[in-house]
Amino acid sequence: MYFVEKTRGINFWKRFDYLLFFSVLILSVFGLVVLYSATRELPGGANGDRMFKVQLFSMIVGAVLSVVISLLDYKDFKTLGFLFYLFGIGLLILVEFRGYSVAGSKSWIRLPVIGQFQPSELVKLCFIVFLSVFFERIKEESRDRNINIIKLLVYAAIPILLILKQPDAGTAMVFMFIFAVMVFICGIPYKYIFMSLGAFVASFPFLWLFVFKEHQKDRIIAFINPAWDPGNKGYNVNQAKMAIGSGQLFGQGFQNGIQTQSKGVPVKESDFIFSVIGEEFGFIGSVAVVLLALFILIRLVTIARNASDTYGAFLVTGVTGLFAFHFFENIGMNLGLLPVTGVPLPFVSQGGSAVITYYMALGIAHSVAIRRKKVIFNSDE
Repeated sequence: MYFVEKTRGINFWKRFDYLLFFSVLILSVFGLVVLYSATRELPGGANGDRMFKVQLFSMIVGAVLSVVISLLDYKDFKTLGFLFYLFGIGLLILVEFRGYSVAGSKSWIRLPVIGQFQPSELVKLCFIVFLSVFFERIKEESRDRNINIIKLLVYAAIPILLILKQPDAGTAMVFMFIFAVMVFICGIPYKYIFMSLGAFVASFPFLWLFVFKEHQKDRIIAFINPAWDPGNKGYNVNQAKMAIGSGQLFGQGFQNGIQTQSKGVPVKESDFIFSVIGEEFGFIGSVAVVLLALFILIRLVTIARNASDTYGAFLVTGVTGLFAFHFFENIGMNLGLLPVTGVPLPFVSQGGSAVITYYMALGIAHSVAIRRKKVIFNSDE
């Protein structure tokens, strides 16, 4: 079927961003290859074949949803933004009562047919869609600007606090980074930014004493002082760095990683999957992934700059912040440059909820790109 938006004079297939879509597909397929290798030897009798099948299924479902969402006019999201937000908050509250813990965080629920599901992944999109409405108002309207800023801060704080209560500090940091990027682009007066930072700093002792779990405290201490307890608290990062270093220029070869195939690297299917890339595909494979990630981010920035309105620009800015934090944080923590937060590598790490969310976010960006004010690379007829 050939989709054309006649009412707006938009030729869908000619404005579809193929470069962005296929770069993501390439990264996803490469991710499947890496995940297949990473899940051959797993501790505790974990089912690697099932992980691979779930990832493949999630990739297919996500790609279809991405195209479907791109067919929708993103301006319609504006009128539904508050409903999306309430839905997201409802999911987080449901986790509080019906959720179960994985790796110390009560952030998962079980749903019929779908099975294991992490609501905070989907809430990221609800967060971006709704807050973009306020950022547009703040950017374009002079009246009630201060009131809108206060509302924005309140609405942004609620899901972050609910996620911190799980506690899932890594995911909460994703929300805060997305919010910070959108604030920077919006140009909100710095006094509000400093007030928010001051509130966070002031609340840190409370978070440390009453919210952070022991393993989260250990991660922070291990990052500040890598030499502290290297055989226990700093074990994961040390093993990941060892695996990446052993890959040298061209890598040990597919399924030939000494550390990753001998259970030497923990959580290698998700948190530390970049160590599998580094050991088995070497410096060349690692750089290829980094360059592909940078291309995706640059493409998203280009879409945001050429959006037809402010709301569309903020939508894609939020999506860009989402991907940017995940890419840099996951790779950074594998290299020991950033603290371990459990943030996955987009389109590569195992996780059905995350993969579907990434593709849905891509669909939002495509919806904006298709309705942009000018063509990027492609030409319309």
